[in-house]
Amino acid sequence: MAVTSDAEPAQPSKIGLLGGTFDPIHIGHLLIAEDAREALGLDTVVFIPAGRPWLKANQSVTDPQHRLAMVGLAIGPNPHFQVSDIEIRRQGPTYTVDTLEQLQQDYSPNTEKFLILGMDSLNELARWRSPERLFDLCVVVGVSRPGQEEIDIDKLESIAEGASGKIVLISGPSIGISGADIRNRVVHGKSIKYRVPEDVESYILEHGLYTRQ
Repeated sequence: MAVTSDAEPAQPSKIGLLGGTFDPIHIGHLLIAEDAREALGLDTVVFIPAGRPWLKANQSVTDPQHRLAMVGLAIGPNPHFQVSDIEIRRQGPTYTVDTLEQLQQDYSPNTEKFLILGMDSLNELARWRSPERLFDLCVVVGVSRPGQEEIDIDKLESIAEGASGKIVLISGPSIGISGADIRNRVVHGKSIKYRVPEDVESYILEHGLYTRQ
């Protein structure tokens, strides 16, 4: 497309970034993404499956290509959702700050990025690599839910003075579904219908995922 000297400047876009192991992706993830999209007026929510999540270095994690495929199947019906393999392609442990640094180069300067975190992750932010840098690279969003509604101000302030005041808080869905619960149900031959999208359920069964603990 040709660009002329009097072209209108590109309008800023608002992108939500939802990272996670997604082992597997489930209805809770999709609800959080959609609620955040609506609450923040996001144009797109990008799901970013972790490659080698350093916080789970001592845990067994399903092959990243399976997790990436399941995310693709889950988000397919929503035109506002995308999936990125940026962390899967990277060698070594996955650090969010590295991802944000790369996306800073990949996206237009007009793109406003929102990092979407559950309250448990938000309150552990001080343990992450270069957490103070996150506030320079994006808007940090905390998604609350019943039983997880308060931020740990002392932990956030230990990152940088005023960090707690930069957090944007939104309400999330009240739904008690976790990847661990889904994996456990598969191991014991229990139904996961309606806990994951139908295509994801079919993928899990077809590939024999989560049949062993």
